[in-house]
Amino acid sequence: MEVILKKNVDKLGYKDDIVSVKPGYGRNFLIPQGYAVLATDSAKKMHSENMRQKSHKENKIKEEAEAIASKLEGLTVKVKAKVGDNDKIFGSITTIALSDALKAEGIEVDRKSLKIMNEPVKELGTYDATANLHKEVAKDFKFEVVAE
Repeated sequence: MEVILKKNVDKLGYKDDIVSVKPGYGRNFLIPQGYAVLATDSAKKMHSENMRQKSHKENKIKEEAEAIASKLEGLTVKVKAKVGDNDKIFGSITTIALSDALKAEGIEVDRKSLKIMNEPVKELGTYDATANLHKEVAKDFKFEVVAE
């Protein structure tokens, strides 16, 4: 069964991709949740026309994502956290705190596009994260957790 994705779905595809899925997954989850529509002939024609019109906009968005990726190149972001005994953090560092630290550096990245490699972060130190800025642009960077 082929469906056209209306939203990004982890481990399946990105918005506007045409993917093959098992019929039950498509009928019982993707379509009712609003993640996809059935890929009929007329829907595919409309999709191809929409994609043709979007291609110009996509190039601009991709260039902006590459500009953000170049800013992240070689950057180590400092995330401040309250610390207790033995350099243990009260709570943990999440993508929300990481997004706020990037915003303080002047880089606007949505928290949903950030992924911390070795979660949970509960101690001071340097860690790795990935920013999925565009479906073709992903950038790895380091962040350092420091005492507040």
